[in-house]
Amino acid sequence: MSSIFSKIVRGEIPCHKVAEDDKYLAFLDITPLRKGHVLVIPKIETDYVFDMDDEDLAGLFVFSKKVAAKIKVAFPCKKVGVTIIGLEVPHAHVHLIPMNAMSDMNFMQPKLTLTHDELAQIAEQIRKA
Repeated sequence: MSSIFSKIVRGEIPCHKVAEDDKYLAFLDITPLRKGHVLVIPKIETDYVFDMDDEDLAGLFVFSKKVAAKIKVAFPCKKVGVTIIGLEVPHAHVHLIPMNAMSDMNFMQPKLTLTHDELAQIAEQIRKA
């Protein structure tokens, strides 16, 4: 059985893409902590990020760096926070979250509820950055 993220990669489930290449995909978290919260995944499903081979792991972070630069332009902030939790979906992924305070990265806080149109607008802002 494949993860929800693999279904997104195959186009079986829609997403709000912000960046893509042949190995990695970045799209909006649909229940974000902050506007501009992006998930970055390898297209090949691997449950645990540290099970990825070194080249692919490095590539994931280089790709994430490019996406983070766009997020910082689209949603001005002190830094774009990075976290890997990996318990909620069995597919390695990086959270990129615009942050101005440590509390912006607190996953215990309530998530934002955004409409499809709001998410589409946010994705467009990041793509254009």
